[in-house]
Amino acid sequence: MNETILIVDDDVKLREILREYFEEYGHTILDLPDGTTAADTVASKRPDIVLLDVMMPKMDGFEVLREIRGISQTPVIMLTAKGEDSDRIVGLELGADDYIAKPFNPRELLARIRAVLRRTSLHAVRENEGGIHIEVGGLTLDTPRQMLLVEGDEHELSSAEFNLMSVFMHHPDVVLSREKLMNLAWGRDYEAYDRTIDVHVSKLRSLLKEYQAHEKRIRTVWGSGYKFVGTI
Repeated sequence: MNETILIVDDDVKLREILREYFEEYGHTILDLPDGTTAADTVASKRPDIVLLDVMMPKMDGFEVLREIRGISQTPVIMLTAKGEDSDRIVGLELGADDYIAKPFNPRELLARIRAVLRRTSLHAVRENEGGIHIEVGGLTLDTPRQMLLVEGDEHELSSAEFNLMSVFMHHPDVVLSREKLMNLAWGRDYEAYDRTIDVHVSKLRSLLKEYQAHEKRIRTVWGSGYKFVGTI
């Protein structure tokens, strides 16, 4: 394992600690003290994953994330000192793949990095095995390009949205609990109060509601979870 991790954080000591810890596990580390050149670094250095602090001078993490998502779907884990739901939800809505609240244990952060990287590598495995497209009820999920095709329109998805949509389209007309969706899409359980699934479902619904034939494709089953309707 020799993935490249870009750390964007104004805390010099934290960057040093993470660099030392991750390099012991064979990772290549890039680091920046602020976000002003983060998007350019993602474009030029092509890291496998970005660790992005929310509270930074010059540009906060949300601004940086917007810039990154404008050019790349590189996985991003947000580092937030507040640990509030509002920060987590904003990050997820902007396309973050995960978040962790400070202070954190580097071991837990490494576990989250590995989970995100496993999901990324899973996309490549599906492509190599010929699982290039998933088609259900007039919707097409383009695996290599990480896009959802709706009535000829192409919509680029974040890796989190892609994973969730893939789970839905592999399980049409099946009621899936939030816990089951978490396990299938992310490979691990989240805390019960976490709204990660609800945020990503909301984003997928916002995309689909532009199309009359698909606006009710993802339905809430009260007390149980969500169901992706295979045929309308």
